[in-house]
Amino acid sequence: MNLAELAERYDDRLRTDDFADVDASANGLQVGPDDRDVERVAFAVDAAERTIEEAADRDADALVVHHGLSWGGIERVTGRQYRRIAPLVENDVALYVSHLPLDSHPELGNAAGIADLLGLDSREPFGRMGPEHVGQRGRGSFSVEEVHDLLAGELDTGGRGVRVLDFGPETVEDVAIVTGSGADWLDEAVAVGADALITGEGKQKVYHEAREAEIDVFLAGHYATETFGVRSLRSLAEEWGLETTFIAAPTGL
Repeated sequence: MNLAELAERYDDRLRTDDFADVDASANGLQVGPDDRDVERVAFAVDAAERTIEEAADRDADALVVHHGLSWGGIERVTGRQYRRIAPLVENDVALYVSHLPLDSHPELGNAAGIADLLGLDSREPFGRMGPEHVGQRGRGSFSVEEVHDLLAGELDTGGRGVRVLDFGPETVEDVAIVTGSGADWLDEAVAVGADALITGEGKQKVYHEAREAEIDVFLAGHYATETFGVRSLRSLAEEWGLETTFIAAPTGL
């Protein structure tokens, strides 16, 4: 498959253009010539020296990630940026990035993956960001311990486990999800009547806010909650006849 076609297929499926004025990430193809052929694609959560070098070692023609290299522009290719970009160019590995479009997608996205894991019903968009939503909300019936055990048992937390702020009801029925750094949507979760918010990482203020609002908060790790999207994109690539590989690089954060 041609690289331009691969990028176009992902862009169309993820509505990449709709996030141009919402997301600081330069989503889409960040590094690589449009006219090259792609046979083997690597997938990872982060574009970092470790994952880029591993993609090159695995003879990947392209690396698809959630967190890319360009956040509002690159002024200088020196230091860390050079050490990341150089092996892409030297090994002829293209880089495709999908940040908020991948968070948002109702089927392929990160929040959708957690909703699938929990088997939530009656799903709807959650986590408003401008005209878009970056999470999901759904219904089920669990104890706080059951939600914790499902997350801890299935997510790659790097051995750090899942932190629970159990200030809400013992039976969780209405669940709001914003993966990664989603603690800022706690007030929205409270406003819609959610029993719990599942996200990746917390902030100091979340403890008090959750306690005062009497809502449960599950902090399962930024990396751990954001592996679902790139794995979904990997499955798409395999459907399109491409050879794939997944590079696990858990941070425990």
